[in-house]
Amino acid sequence: MSNQENYWLKIAQYDLDTADSMLKAGRYLYVGFMCHQAIEKILKG
Repeated sequence: MSNQENYWLKIAQYDLDTADSMLKAGRYLYVGFMCHQAIEKILKG
């Protein structure tokens, strides 16, 4: 995997971790937003 791919996947994982935290906090709008962001970054990678 290239450095660029690793970069995007690492940031996507961070977004998914944030989504998990928001889910636990009941902040459902942000869960959807962060999952959307993660998917975009995975596709870029």
